[in-house]
Amino acid sequence: MRIEPVFLFDLDGTLVDSVYQHVLAWKEALDAEGIDISVWRIHRKIGMSGGLFTNQLVRETGVPIDEERGERLRRGHARAYQRMGDRIRPLPGARDLLAWLTSVGISWAIATSGRFETATVNLKALGVDPDKVPVVTRDQVKYAKPDPDLFIAAAERLGAPIETAVVVGDSIWDMLAAARCRALGVGLLCGGYGAEELQKATAFRVYEDPADLLAHIDELGGRR
Repeated sequence: MRIEPVFLFDLDGTLVDSVYQHVLAWKEALDAEGIDISVWRIHRKIGMSGGLFTNQLVRETGVPIDEERGERLRRGHARAYQRMGDRIRPLPGARDLLAWLTSVGISWAIATSGRFETATVNLKALGVDPDKVPVVTRDQVKYAKPDPDLFIAAAERLGAPIETAVVVGDSIWDMLAAARCRALGVGLLCGGYGAEELQKATAFRVYEDPADLLAHIDELGGRR
């Protein structure tokens, strides 16, 4: 009996070109709170859970972030990011990849550490209707990446065992989460992490972008 794979996609930096907009939105929110941190340090945190993000900020800056301040930061980031919504574009091949998977009957879902308020900006740019496609956001799970909750929930929405899933993401946090739930992690370079970093975080394959992944889909169990 053939076991068909299912594909679980991260969103930012995987299907849409939005990582740097997130970085700038966080920079704006942090500046408003008087928290000084370099842009490159923010970039390295994109894709991780909000709790881990906050913990790392506290360690690196020494600035205390209580629940109230954390909520102000979250709201400030969301407002700034939504203002940048007209600059968000699908990454090369993203729409073609999703359309091809649908055309051949391979199930797929989206699992993002972003909350729904920011994920809707990306989904609109990608042309994905969350009423028709399984989309799991940070609001719907207890823990986000590097915990595997998002991907487990997405596989459940597809009615598939997580062990049959191919998790596609652009960060080490995606790969670590995939490994923790025994899914196959596949990395993309369009989020800013290098191939070696992704491979050390257990990526089975690393591709340039969604278009490159589609060109090599047979390596992952897809039949062209």
